[in-house]
Amino acid sequence: MFGAKGSLQAKRRKPYKITTKSDHKLPVAPNHLDRNFQPAGPDLAWVGDLTYIMTSEGWLYLAIVLDLFSRKVVGWAMSARADRKLVMDALCMALGRRDIAAGLLLLHSDRGCQYASDDFRKLLDGKRITPSMSRRANCWDNAVAESFFATLETELLDELAGQGREAVTQAVFEYIEAYYNPVRLHSTLGYLTPCAFEAKALVGAEPLPWPTNLPETPCATSDGSPGAPSEAGLGHSLVFSC
Repeated sequence: MFGAKGSLQAKRRKPYKITTKSDHKLPVAPNHLDRNFQPAGPDLAWVGDLTYIMTSEGWLYLAIVLDLFSRKVVGWAMSARADRKLVMDALCMALGRRDIAAGLLLLHSDRGCQYASDDFRKLLDGKRITPSMSRRANCWDNAVAESFFATLETELLDELAGQGREAVTQAVFEYIEAYYNPVRLHSTLGYLTPCAFEAKALVGAEPLPWPTNLPETPCATSDGSPGAPSEAGLGHSLVFSC
């Protein structure tokens, strides 16, 4: 699955399942990102997407927000419903963790109704975030987010067959916060982790590629303390307001 250095083994990836519902009359933003997947710095270009996971209790949906500069998952949320609240919760987590400059951030997504909804667009407008959307039926326009989901499936989800929503939510939480961001090396980043790449770029310090302590977890539960998601909080497993 994941964990100790060198413990992963290559597996054949399953075909990606499309979840985009773009057959709607809602406004669609231009493709401002235009496949520029290497911004000059952090918090200039984020990508959002959602996928679904089969559990023993039915479907579980995961929405993420990923910073293209470091490939770090800066926001995520899980729910039994793939609605606009799911993608808004993921964005709110990202906004709660990051200090963005108003007017400089672009958020790219597919043309799904969740991202085109009035509530999501109002959230972007309120934070002065520029929306960008993929062209119709063109998954390559959001290739980095698609790649993350393919990696998640290969390294984690294949091992979770037959487990319930709470167990899967806990496993995804641990994968993102304790492995993918602070531990997993990325060839795109010069074989650094997302956390290490950001530290090197922003602070100039030479980071350790393999952390010797617990990863940073700047997110908190609704009572202000760090914590793992619970079944009761599947809709917003780590609560942020924005």
